[in-house]
Amino acid sequence: MHFSIPETESRSGDSGGSAYVLRKEYGANVLPAFPPKKLFSLTPAEVEQRREQLEKYMQAVRQDPLLGSSETFNSFLRRAQQETQQVPTEEVSLEVLLSNGQKVLVNVLTSDQTEDVLEAVAAKLDLPDDLIGYFSLFLVREKEDGAFSFVRKLQEFELPYVSVASLRSQEYKIVLRKSYWDSAYDDDVMENRVGLNLLYAQTVSDIERGWILVTKEQHRQLKSLQEKVSKKEFLRLAQTLRHYGYLRFDACVADFPEKDCPVVVSAGNSELSLQLRLPGQQLREGSFRVTRMRCWRVTSSVPLPSGGTSSPGRGRGEVRLELAFEYLMSKDRLQWVTITSPQAIMMSICLQSMVDELMVKKSGGSIRKMLRRRVGSTLRRSDSQQAVKSPPLLESPDASRESMVKLSSKLSAVSLRGIGTPSTDASASDVHGNFAFEGIGDEDL
Repeated sequence: MHFSIPETESRSGDSGGSAYVLRKEYGANVLPAFPPKKLFSLTPAEVEQRREQLEKYMQAVRQDPLLGSSETFNSFLRRAQQETQQVPTEEVSLEVLLSNGQKVLVNVLTSDQTEDVLEAVAAKLDLPDDLIGYFSLFLVREKEDGAFSFVRKLQEFELPYVSVASLRSQEYKIVLRKSYWDSAYDDDVMENRVGLNLLYAQTVSDIERGWILVTKEQHRQLKSLQEKVSKKEFLRLAQTLRHYGYLRFDACVADFPEKDCPVVVSAGNSELSLQLRLPGQQLREGSFRVTRMRCWRVTSSVPLPSGGTSSPGRGRGEVRLELAFEYLMSKDRLQWVTITSPQAIMMSICLQSMVDELMVKKSGGSIRKMLRRRVGSTLRRSDSQQAVKSPPLLESPDASRESMVKLSSKLSAVSLRGIGTPSTDASASDVHGNFAFEGIGDEDL
């Protein structure tokens, strides 16, 4: 699907002027349509409407790495965010949470983008500069039970303070979490005391939430290592556990292995994992390796009115997001699988980052890097540094948690119902080709 910036927007105001430059640089058919700007002051309702439009706009451009890496485009979006929320540039205190709930308060500017805030948090925690790139900031929504629902990974062009303030709700938070998927990179982080403490706190938290799958015996061993304060040994054992380092999403629906099947999706270790319960059966899991996904795409639609109750992940009358990927089930058979979830864009971003990481590793590169500092930017070092608190000992395992069995040792043996050929109203530019896709034979499945 192609978009273009309206002529009225491209010639008015600073943001519009930048839009005009970008349109000349990238072409009218590359850029999504930017939310139009009015000449007069906006009412509170109009400000909220424009915030929602700008949010959808940023979600769209997140899918294009070319636009995401453009400094002209990033500057354009930074100004647009401030203009929309009418936030002046000033110094403020911003709260960032660690995975264990510990609060880190940093002094930043309202105009600081994600990279600046990440650097400020690292400085507060005394995390070395060469390890900053191993972590990212995530926007989450805190549920009533204290669990986090991931909204999105904050992109470089975002202004974290403005993003949180614009939502006008205390339930939205910013969380620091590791940004890589391959546990082999843990070795780099664990060399440093602060890095080790951050990984340890995140892992304990993930176990407590049930994101990492642990047997009673493994739980006993982990607790014993905790009592000995053997953090590295604790992490080494945790690395062997199912779903270590995975990101879990809210309950949603998929067409695997049948239509409207309630599932819980997790992303990690170069795969998407779907946990489900078939009628009359125990909890099961199906895994889809990213190297067997030929391509994927995110689409939106409005469901038809229905007199019945809504399925999980399907709001009545609301725009519905779907992540669809074409999967190599066997040597000669590709199948489309669809996940319907408000977090579909986040899932897509996770897939892309896993592919990027695989390609870096394949080329012999490393994700260890210094963050790019913009010309004229200064890192405001904190006068007082803050230590990462050690989390409490693991509680006894929840007896209600069930062990899972693999849905099938061979996905080709599972009866899957795909979505068929993608709708013809989507162009090839909406589909994300996978450079890590590997042709395989039946013996590899």
